[in-house]
Parts: sequence; C-alpha cells; structure tokens
Amino acid sequence: MCGIVGYVGPQAAVDTVVNGLRRLEYRGYDSAGVAVVAGGRLHLAKKAGKLGNLEKELAEHPLPTSGLGIGHTRWATHGGPNDVNAHPHLSAHERVALVHNGIVENYVRLRGELEAAGLTMTSETDSEVVAHLVAQQVEAGARLDEALRTVCGRLEGTFTLVAVDSQDPTAVVAARRNSPLVVGVGQGENFLASDVAAFIEHTREAIELGQDQVVRITADAIEVTTFDGSPAEVRPYHVDWDLSAAEKGGYDWFMRKEIHEQPRAVADTLLGRYDANARLTLDEIRISEDELRSIDKIVVIACGTAFYAGMVAKYAIEHWTRIPCEVELASEFRYRDPIVGPTTLVVAISQSGETADTLMAIRHAQQQRARVLAVCNTNGSTIPREADAVIYTHAGPEIGVASTKGFLTQLVACYLLGLYLAQVRGTKFGDEIAAVMRELAAMPDAIAAVLDGIQPVLDLAAEFVDAPSVLFLGRHVGYPVALEGALKLKELAYIHAEGFAAGELKHGPIALLENDLPVFAVVPPKGRDMLHAKVLSNLQEVRARGARTVVLAEEDDHDVTPYADVLIRLPRVSTLLQPLVATVPLQVFACELASRKGHDVDQPRNLAKSVTVE
Repeated sequence: MCGIVGYVGPQAAVDTVVNGLRRLEYRGYDSAGVAVVAGGRLHLAKKAGKLGNLEKELAEHPLPTSGLGIGHTRWATHGGPNDVNAHPHLSAHERVALVHNGIVENYVRLRGELEAAGLTMTSETDSEVVAHLVAQQVEAGARLDEALRTVCGRLEGTFTLVAVDSQDPTAVVAARRNSPLVVGVGQGENFLASDVAAFIEHTREAIELGQDQVVRITADAIEVTTFDGSPAEVRPYHVDWDLSAAEKGGYDWFMRKEIHEQPRAVADTLLGRYDANARLTLDEIRISEDELRSIDKIVVIACGTAFYAGMVAKYAIEHWTRIPCEVELASEFRYRDPIVGPTTLVVAISQSGETADTLMAIRHAQQQRARVLAVCNTNGSTIPREADAVIYTHAGPEIGVASTKGFLTQLVACYLLGLYLAQVRGTKFGDEIAAVMRELAAMPDAIAAVLDGIQPVLDLAAEFVDAPSVLFLGRHVGYPVALEGALKLKELAYIHAEGFAAGELKHGPIALLENDLPVFAVVPPKGRDMLHAKVLSNLQEVRARGARTVVLAEEDDHDVTPYADVLIRLPRVSTLLQPLVATVPLQVFACELASRKGHDVDQPRNLAKSVTVE
C-alpha cells in the first residue's frame, strides 16, 4: 500500500520527493518521511500523520540541498503509526537509508539474528531489519545494488525496497517482489516510484520492472538486473495521461472530480473496441478463439469494489454466453482448493493491477493450467503482465481511495468481455451484439444526465447526515449495486451500512427496520416485470415498519411513486446495464454525507488505495 519515491538529478531532491509523495499519499497516510545524501552523510526527516506534518517539519528544520533522495508515505503493518516507525529507516551506523512497501514474512528470525549479533532495533518494523542487513553487506565492501540482491535472496514475503548509501551520492537502488515499482525516465534525471503519478509532471516515459528485479538509477543511466545479477530485459512505455489528470481541477475532493469524470472514462473504455465491420476487436486478448470456444467455466476473482463488478459480470456473461460463471473473493480463492483447469477462464479484476490477494489467486489458477484474463486500469502493473490476456480500462488516474470511475469502467470491460465471448462462441447474433453496443455507446450521456440532476441526492445527504445506519436493497444486478452503495458509505462516512438482496429481507434483515431508518432501493427496469413487482412488495414491507424509502427507479416508472418517500430518477436503460447509472447517485450520496460529517473523503481512515499485502 505504501507510497515510495526516489530521485537523482539536478533538482532539489527534497522538493521533488515530497511533491511525488503528495501524489501518492492515497497509498498510505499514517506517516511520511524523506532522506537525502549530502556531504557524505544521510539527512532524515519523518513524522507521524499526514504529509502536511512532514512538510511542517521540513519548513522548520530544512534538510541540506541535495540532488539525491528517497521518500515514503506509510500505511502501517508492522508497528503503530508513529515517528519512530515512520520510514526511511537508517542502519546502525547511518550508512544506509531504506524505505519499504510490503511485508517481510521471516523478519522475526532475521531480527533475532541481528539482535544476537549485538544490534539494537529502534522501531517495531520489519523494514528496519532490511536496512541493517543491507548495511552489513555495504560495509563489507559490496556496492549497494549488489548488497540489495544478496539481501533479497534471504527475504520471504512481498516487498519493494528503495535504498541509498551515504558514501555514494550518485545512485538510488531498488528491488521488487510482488509489490509495485516503476522507473521514470527523464533527461539528466531519473525517478523511482510506486506509481507514475509521482513523477508525471517531470516525464511521461516509464519502464516496467519485472518480478524479482533490482534497478540502479543515476542521473544519466538505468541498470536493471535480476536477483541473481543477470541483465534483465527493459520494457519502456509511454504514459497516456498528463499532470492535469492527477490534479483536482477545481473540485473539493478527488473523489468528486472522479465521479464527474465517469462519462468520459466510460467513453474512453469503449473507444476502438467495435470496428467498422460490426465486430468486437479486443486487441489485448491474447487467447485464441479456439481456446475461448473450449472454455466450459468462468471464475471471476476480485476484492472489494472490484468484487461487486464481478457480481454484475456474472449476470451479463451467463446471459449472453450460457457459460457457467462463478464469482470469488480473491482473498479466499486459493485457500478453498478451487476446481479449475485448462478449460477454465479466470477473470481477475483489479484497478491497480497490484492487489496482492488477486495476484496470488491468479498464480494459483495458472498452476492448475487455467487461462487468466485481467481487467485492469494500470499499464505495466503486475497482474496484467502475468495474465494470459488483459482488457485495459481507460479510467485515467484514480486518486480517491474509494473507487468510482474504476468501478464503472470495470463494468464496461466485463460487458465487453461477455459480448466478445458471445461473438466468438456464436451464442448471440451480430445484430443482437450491435444493439447492446449501441446502448453502451449511449451510456456516457446517460451517466452525464444523472450527474446533471444530482442536486436531490446532495440534499438527501444533508437530511441524513446524523443517521446511525443505512440499508440498501436490490434485485438481480441491483443487488451488487446495493452492496457497493453500502461499502461506499462504510468507507467514507464510518457508519453502519448494509446491502441486501431485496428478496432476502424477510429472511432476517427485516428485523433491522425501525422508524426513520433510511433504506435505499434499486428498482429494476419495468422490463423485468416479475422482479419489478417483487421489489415494490419489498418497499411496502419497509414502509409498513416506519423506515424511510429512497427509491432509485427509471424516469417513466410511475408505479413506484406511492412507495417512495424520496424518488431518484434514472435514465431508462436495459436491466443488465442499469448499474452504470444506478451506482452514481450512491457514490455522490456517500461522498457528500462524509464531507458534511467533516471526514477526509479522499483519504478515509485505516484505508489505502492499492492493497499490496495479503
């Protein structure tokens, strides 16, 4: 989860590193720190809390001018969020400074070895152990990159490590295993970071780092090797968005900006997928059509919001392809001995492409010879690199920790996958696929229409700002929408919120109903007549017990009016695509309610954007 920045070049390293950390603070905000090399010494500043605390410390006690530095913004794992546990960590004689993202699983044994040799630890972290081990190698005469390779051979777990040596003011060295790291390629300067957002104002040229690789950057050179010291293949790529995409653009929160970017993000994800011959062309799918025709089961794996996108995908894929589709929490997948094999397609959904649970799950699936397709927003990240195929969403950078445009573009990618499989397998005629694609092409305007009429939702947040609990109900694809609405409220407003399949209300959850309890209900389009009528019955049950109903229903559905205390109108769309419009008011509600409660919407407590530890 943590954010890491490294820099070497002519600019002031402290300013460059701190500016990079500001763009990575969504990855962790329990503490922050920076270290530079100047005058043959390491100079360090670190503070618990958000980055502003570190900036205040640096204003009061500036570090020396230097062209080489590293920085870190932390999401705490080992040890509480305090000044001592903040990164960077120094070795015993202050020869090496090191920052770390991930978990070193065998650190207890390694720490015991160091303490038995007489070293005294100053922090509770696993990261400090690595700093001491690297320093031992450097003090014995190894160059820093050689030292890091040696130490990485002893480490178990998930890690990105970035280190500097006080006696070498020319180089920053880093290593990665199952944790994100990217190189920014500049002119007379180079960068390291967890995410390209950290250096996007300086360069849009980047290099992917592969698994178990070490990189050494100087101002004029980049050297990449494997853990065994062999030269590694370098894969450069160009970032297709710029600094303005990573700024707030006049909005109070990144999340609010990203909600309003959803029409464009959906349009971008659809762009170029449907050719002049009325054929879906998903160029990133590197699995042959013959193999896809042999698939007899699909398993979607994901975590959090992406898991709810997978639940929607199940409805669409099964409906269009008639292939059985399961949806699994990636964190549980490999621990239950899943039945997958050569005729199974595993679809892994991850916004960052670095979600540790999902990465471990796809590796397990590949060991069983299943084919893996990734749905991802981040070019160059680990999951799409290791998958057999990928559908990239084109949401652009998503800085707010609570996913919004990431979720909607994942839905679009899953719809495209379902339609592509239907095309390849012949389960839908071309005109049927064309009709769905026409409706998908209209979705950006439909989402924009929801946002244009969003004021009643903002007013609703003001009305319910003191509500201790909120329930969400849905049927069919509205059920995952209800789950997502509840998750957003839990993430941002810190209140009890639950999503339920509306048909399950009478099987237990109805006991939660009481006077004035807000209950949101996603009503299926009237085309689903049986489900529509059943949700109206659920609404009557809710109102009979004094709860307040907030009903999301399509614009010409007048049958719901008697059962709605508050009515939120949605554009008329087909049932399977309704989540693209129904989710948006729930995102806005959670964002506005949290804002009115005085919470930090972009950086909710205890959370981080990219979960890179299991």
